[in-house]
Amino acid sequence: MTPTPEPLAMSVIIPAYNAAWCVRRAIDSVLAQDFRDFEVIVVNDGSTDDTNAVLAACGDRIRAVHQRNGGLSSARNAGIREARGEFVAFLDADDWWLPGKLGRQLELMRARPELGFCSCAARVESPQGELLNVWSCARWHGAFLDHLFGSNADVAGSGSAVVARRALFAQTGDFDESLDSLEDIDMWMRLAAVSEYACLEEPLVVILKRPDSMSRNLEVMRTAAMQVMKKNRPLLPAAQQGSYWRTCMASIHGDYAKWRYRAGQRGAALRELGNLFRLAPIRRGRLGLGLLKDMLLGRSL
Repeated sequence: MTPTPEPLAMSVIIPAYNAAWCVRRAIDSVLAQDFRDFEVIVVNDGSTDDTNAVLAACGDRIRAVHQRNGGLSSARNAGIREARGEFVAFLDADDWWLPGKLGRQLELMRARPELGFCSCAARVESPQGELLNVWSCARWHGAFLDHLFGSNADVAGSGSAVVARRALFAQTGDFDESLDSLEDIDMWMRLAAVSEYACLEEPLVVILKRPDSMSRNLEVMRTAAMQVMKKNRPLLPAAQQGSYWRTCMASIHGDYAKWRYRAGQRGAALRELGNLFRLAPIRRGRLGLGLLKDMLLGRSL
């Protein structure tokens, strides 16, 4: 009879698709952590490059899981299914951690049992190593779920910084494999609906910002943002599902109006403003009028 493996404190999940050029850096940044009670699960999501060879070269320092290409959510879900840790930490293959990241988050989670997940600030860098900005921890009052609806990107570091209690995924369900983007925000909303969140102020993650990154795909992100906001509306308290939710949606339309305007899509930008006025004419009307004026005058946004 095969003995049951001993439980671990942490399972680190790294999804990898055609990541031969970067995944070793991500793995090495995990193995260099001063905290040691963890396993590294790398999910090779149907790569067609040399990712498999890179993983094989790591030997038994990692556990490689191979599957047909199913996308980022599918790879993360496969890693969660394989995980043995009390906590799960996520890291994208093209990002990496700085020393002390894992131990400090574990210490925080164990000190505060009400927390279901946490993250940390992150450095956002170009491929040339230039610091583009620091993704700082958010400030909020009241329930973090309410705040997250109004500021979707306020889980600092997101898919490369979050540590979560593995048991909570039985309540929240898997990452949504039907989403083509923002699957991380969708999951953080669901985690925030059943638990608390905290953020470490020190930047302990480096996120690589490439020209071809998903965050630059305007149409995919817009579609996903609408899906995420609509599907998770019932998670909000009943009193917040009306005007507050519409105000949050109006703000998203305002953001996409600016992005479309910058992309030269003037007509589409005006349609986004129309949605803003329809959803929250009083709470977001001043914002919409300001954007409309700047667009009509040809100003930079």
